Amino acid sequence: MRGEHPELEDHKNIGLIYSDQQLHELVSTIHTMTLDDDEFSPERIQGLKPERKRTDGQQYVQPIITRKIDELFQNPAKRVPLTYEDRESVIEAVSNEILGFGILEPLLDDNSISDILVNTYNQIYVERRGKGTLELLPAVRFRDNDHLKNTIDRIVNEVNRKVDEISPMVDARIDRRLPDGRVQRVRLNAIIEPLSIEGPMLSIRKFPQDHMTLWNLVENGSLTQEMADLLKGICQAKLNVLIAGGTGSGKTTLLNALSGAIPSHERIITIEDTAELHLQQKHVVRLETRPPSPNIDTDDRGEITQRDLVKNSLRMRPDRIIVGEVRGDEALDMLQAMNTGHEGSLTTIHANSGRDALSRLETMVAMASGNTSSRFIRQSISRAFDVVLYMSRIGDDRKVTSMQEITGMQNDVISLQEIFAFEQTGLDNGRVRGTFQAKGLLPEFLQKFEARSIPMPPYSMFNAA
Repeated sequence: MRGEHPELEDHKNIGLIYSDQQLHELVSTIHTMTLDDDEFSPERIQGLKPERKRTDGQQYVQPIITRKIDELFQNPAKRVPLTYEDRESVIEAVSNEILGFGILEPLLDDNSISDILVNTYNQIYVERRGKGTLELLPAVRFRDNDHLKNTIDRIVNEVNRKVDEISPMVDARIDRRLPDGRVQRVRLNAIIEPLSIEGPMLSIRKFPQDHMTLWNLVENGSLTQEMADLLKGICQAKLNVLIAGGTGSGKTTLLNALSGAIPSHERIITIEDTAELHLQQKHVVRLETRPPSPNIDTDDRGEITQRDLVKNSLRMRPDRIIVGEVRGDEALDMLQAMNTGHEGSLTTIHANSGRDALSRLETMVAMASGNTSSRFIRQSISRAFDVVLYMSRIGDDRKVTSMQEITGMQNDVISLQEIFAFEQTGLDNGRVRGTFQAKGLLPEFLQKFEARSIPMPPYSMFNAA
């Protein structure tokens, strides 16, 4: 059976187990034998220290799994011919079912994979880092929807979340310990019946282990060195920046990279629905929302929103406030903070263009503020933000396709002037061709560079007349 699934060449253990029906059934049988065994009780497994759960857990469960295999094989009718390699793979697969993400463990260990999408038990797609296409792994599948649901339950229980008919959707951030001791940050979303008609759906986003810098983005071709230097100055001059783009365009990656230019002595407060940011400074306060709980008998069911956290952060003496993604009522409080002296804020927003980002922000503020006039909201936005960056995903590439400065208001419209733009000339095998062009305008925010003694970029880079 080996070698019949080329898409599994990088996932040896999966290939050994899930492309062989006998081995697959053996893993299922052994795992079922452990479910009612006190030696594998959730209390005993959860009692393992998180930082050593993977190593200590494997040392604990693998000898017992070996014993279970020997017990099973005492019945000649249930014996399966196993090589040494097969046996070790079965033990590892059962261990993963007990301790971790089950059949998804090898995919999580694969550094080339950035996203894992499970569409019920029999369809698993992956996206490899840097690629824009999804790849189906036909030989990797759960036994059935119950197997998938049990795996989801085990994962979310570790972070004190649950998904059931009352709460059939869950978002969670999981810090997964790797064999080498490093922590892998994973964002998980699951949705089950009755909302998901066909059965459980699971989406997993893996975040890079290494911190992405502006220099890395230059190497990747996402922007030029001149643009990176300018963005570094923008951050050091404490300008407020709005990063816009579509899903998967690289907004959070750019935000992480841009945050690297924040001086190390500043107190930074980050606010997110699911913590994804990975700032390198020492003085960072990370805040994360709390979803409503069906077990809490209050009107809000214990929910803590981004708006609650933005309000609270203002009492925490922040030098910078970073909102991972603005998407609702918190937009109003964020604008008020920016317009009352809290400089250097960064945030992202889903939008189709820089102009669209401002329109979406206006809508969010209007919904949160009641009867406030559109003109007043636009004035507040134009005074709050200095720069709008737009990220685009073109083929397999991600580019800062537009850098714009907000220069004020003109006839009830927020004025934008474009400083740099990416001009596409073609697309070859998923790789975009084109150049970054200066638009010939000198940014007004350079006055703030001068006021804060930030090194001035050469005027020649703007091609200004």
